[in-house]
Amino acid sequence: MEESLNFGNQKLQINLNDIIQPYGEPRILAEHIASQLENRVAFRRTMKKAVELLKKTTGRGIKIQIAGRLNGNEMARSEWVREGRVPLQTIRAPIGYCYHPAQTIHGVSGIKVWVFRDT
Repeated sequence: MEESLNFGNQKLQINLNDIIQPYGEPRILAEHIASQLENRVAFRRTMKKAVELLKKTTGRGIKIQIAGRLNGNEMARSEWVREGRVPLQTIRAPIGYCYHPAQTIHGVSGIKVWVFRDT
């Protein structure tokens, strides 16, 4: 969809693109995980659910890392889960990445998502 707006002597053009598989996008997955953590859902269950959502798309692999005060523990730590292939050592691989903070009642938790897309 393409839309043009005129503001006096300036022209603004907006292009909207549909996302065919939304859970194949790392930004949408990271925002979904953040909203789940802010609603006090267990972080391991949230990570497993995100992996299942990606399996329904054409993604070939995913890696999710959550760091911070997990489950409200005093000591901050980092947990991660990986499913499929995520080749981070090669530049040719089409990998999507997103970082998204989640403001929980215990503090800020950082969420990183890597998605290895199908070529």
